Amino acid sequence: MTDYLADVQKYDSGADEAVVNKIVRHLGIALRNKDSSLVSATDPKELDRVREKWCEKKLGVAGADADAAISATAKAMSADRSKSRVTFYYLVAKNLGKLQAL
Repeated sequence: MTDYLADVQKYDSGADEAVVNKIVRHLGIALRNKDSSLVSATDPKELDRVREKWCEKKLGVAGADADAAISATAKAMSADRSKSRVTFYYLVAKNLGKLQAL
């Protein structure tokens, strides 16, 4: 099993383990497959999926705010070729100020 907390802590040293675990539980079976456990920040369909399934449905944020958070996260993780879905979702939630809502 991947150490999701350690990966998140590369971007947020004060990451809350409980929040990371909630994201892992939310993603569930998607994390079992290598391809679905990663986010392709260059694929518009993938980013639409993050916006719809994570930002809108789970976090309740849509429109320009969701787009800005996704864009900021993609930029922050740009040096990482394999963008963990857990880390990506954590950072999007953090950018939206929604970590405590999880």
